[in-house]
Amino acid sequence: MTATDRSIELINAAAQAAADKLAHDIVAYDVSDVLSITDAFLLASAPNDRQVKSIVDEIEERLNKDLGAKPVRREGDREARWVLLDYVDIVVHVQHSEERVFYALERLWKDCPELDLPEEAKATRGKAAEHARATAAQTSADERDGELS
Repeated sequence: MTATDRSIELINAAAQAAADKLAHDIVAYDVSDVLSITDAFLLASAPNDRQVKSIVDEIEERLNKDLGAKPVRREGDREARWVLLDYVDIVVHVQHSEERVFYALERLWKDCPELDLPEEAKATRGKAAEHARATAAQTSADERDGELS
């Protein structure tokens, strides 16, 4: 079994919406062979809770407006550390970068085929690591500046 055309359409729209809101490391897996409850998973992350919420809101709005799709379930909203949108055909996971590293969902689904995504979504690969390096460099510079004053 493989992901349906509808699943692919939803995944691509969700991935594009996430990329438009500057999500990091967007990836999608066809899980139809291992799960009977859904066809595909989309994973994305962001460095702070506010951005996680913004990405989730954009995905939900875009899928509703463009494809008439509404999630049957939305979980994790209050903390905005890991929000799950369940569209039955697909499940979207938007995680805070720390949760993404800790839970490492990619390890669970690494044997599933990766779905091709829009170019803007593919371009987000490695953004979390890039952001972490930039933040560490800034923190280290701030600490040095603090020692000098």
